[in-house]
Amino acid sequence: MDFSIRAANVEDCKDIARMILELAEYEKIVDHVKITQKDLEQDGFSKNPFFHGIVAEVPEQHRTKDGHTKIGYALYFYSYRSWSGRAIYMEDLYVMPEFRGKGIGKALMSKVAQLGLAAGCGQLNFTVLDWNKSSLDFYLNQGCTDVTTDMGYHYMSCKGEALEHLAQP
Repeated sequence: MDFSIRAANVEDCKDIARMILELAEYEKIVDHVKITQKDLEQDGFSKNPFFHGIVAEVPEQHRTKDGHTKIGYALYFYSYRSWSGRAIYMEDLYVMPEFRGKGIGKALMSKVAQLGLAAGCGQLNFTVLDWNKSSLDFYLNQGCTDVTTDMGYHYMSCKGEALEHLAQP
């Protein structure tokens, strides 16, 4: 399969927003998606972006039945680990179902790893749903480890009213 991986630009936000919804449908959490194309444009392509992205693209002759040539993406941002220093966090890795198993997901993840190494990061972090066995197997086959199992860490979140309450002095 002929495809390319490149840095996302502001014009890709429409397709990234579409694929975020597709991913949420797959994960059965569409009602959790609050992000819009405009949010992506502002948050990823302003002077101080909150995230970076890459897209997987196929030539016109391989476009989807709906006419899409952008068929996968990864969003990432740089973070810091108090024990190990610089890290890169991969927020999403998604490939449209009809293009899976062709090396596109591996290429996207490899590119995020390359970007992290180039920035001096010694770690790539991400989360995966516990029921998503195919993704878990994919990541384990790449040499990744499950820190929940290996080290007992749990990924925690505070949002909405709880976040507002926590922010009160």
